[in-house]
Amino acid sequence: MRKIIIDTDPGQDDALALLLALASPDELDILGIVAVAGNVPLHHTLNNARKIVELSGRTDIKIYAGSDRPLRQTLVTAEHVHGATGLDGPDLPEPTHPVETQHGVDFIIDTLRNVTDVTLVTLGPLTDIAKAFQQAPDIISKIREMVMMLGAWRELGNVTPTAEFNAYVDPEAVDIVLNSGANLTLLPLDATHKVQSTQDRLQVLRDMANRTGPQAAIMLKASEAFDIKKFGWDGAPLHDPCTIAYLLKPELFTGRAVNVSVETQSQLTLGMTVVDWYRATDRWPNANFIHDAEAVGFYDLLFERLRRLP
Repeated sequence: MRKIIIDTDPGQDDALALLLALASPDELDILGIVAVAGNVPLHHTLNNARKIVELSGRTDIKIYAGSDRPLRQTLVTAEHVHGATGLDGPDLPEPTHPVETQHGVDFIIDTLRNVTDVTLVTLGPLTDIAKAFQQAPDIISKIREMVMMLGAWRELGNVTPTAEFNAYVDPEAVDIVLNSGANLTLLPLDATHKVQSTQDRLQVLRDMANRTGPQAAIMLKASEAFDIKKFGWDGAPLHDPCTIAYLLKPELFTGRAVNVSVETQSQLTLGMTVVDWYRATDRWPNANFIHDAEAVGFYDLLFERLRRLP
């Protein structure tokens, strides 16, 4: 069983990632979920995390509020993709699940200092993790692995011509993490674009004999228009669930150790992840960069797990 902390900015695809993790208690011990500002402001991402936990029936999960703005940049959000609340579409009640009083960054630090073998899973901007690394550098060596939905190589960008959204929102935080020496695995657009929620896959969710499957289908239908229009695909990619699927079935993914850097200065390419795939420089490999994903196996796993939920 993996002990994990999830740092997230829900977002419909974040919601699917959370549901996949919450449906896998035999493999994943979720020590806590930290909400960070990203897809929408913090009060929405926090509320959305609470809604998803309640939808899953996992009332044992602790939720924390993280950072409400990037380290230096002005917060950029994505309501044009996810709707005004970040979770437009499903009919979910206002949550009653409590929020812990401890700040999310302090929770991350305290947990890594006192619990061994913890994996960090990040689905949004890396602000909370960078702050934790700055405040408590001793925790970096204690991390088993950090699995991130972040960046791109050949797929370039989805929010600017060169930048993936999570990297673009807080590139300074990305720079801190990439240069931390932690054991890093990146799930970039190169992999996530290969697991598209086509209409037949949405229908599988609609046909599930529970509440979670149909609600998940409504979530994805509400957010797919942006990607379908932008890229001309039959459905939108499920970016964030790739991190959880990687933990559950790493054989679905292919990658290699390379150096990844991020642009923090140029306004033209701010947030671009520069991947030294062919070892053109002498920069040391700092990440396991996943470039391929097996879509059929990914969706088989997702459907099997979501059927377990209420």
